[in-house]
Amino acid sequence: MADMVFRPQRIRWVAGSLAASVVVLFTVLSFGLHGQAGFENAGQPGSGSFQRGDQAAMIGLGVLIGLGILAFCRPRVVADDQGVHVRNVVGGYDLPWTVVRAVRFDRNSPWAQLELLDDEQVSIHALQAVDKDYAVDGVRTLRALHSASQEA
Repeated sequence: MADMVFRPQRIRWVAGSLAASVVVLFTVLSFGLHGQAGFENAGQPGSGSFQRGDQAAMIGLGVLIGLGILAFCRPRVVADDQGVHVRNVVGGYDLPWTVVRAVRFDRNSPWAQLELLDDEQVSIHALQAVDKDYAVDGVRTLRALHSASQEA
């Protein structure tokens, strides 16, 4: 059977839009950085002024914050008849189906979970409740793969 790949849907649109907005905002703000750094010490020795480097740093900061926001697009779950690979915002798991007890998607839960035989739970951030039918289809697919591996 081919690999089944699921990625979150709605968060990708939200994070992409938000990251682009942050970069644009910081770029626009950087063009406002010019002249003296403070009014109370203007013209005094030691008072600073904004330079081109400060503007570039502001744009760079916007890009870094935007990249941090895009990290929320990172989650993915890849499953086949051998096992499941879960990649969340931070960290990931590569699990054979033999260690998985159940695939759960509880009511009021923000995302699906794998319940392991040792009573641990692994969150699957790629299958989020806000994605509704897409997430339900993903959970059904994972459950089908899990049950097929148990029968074999």
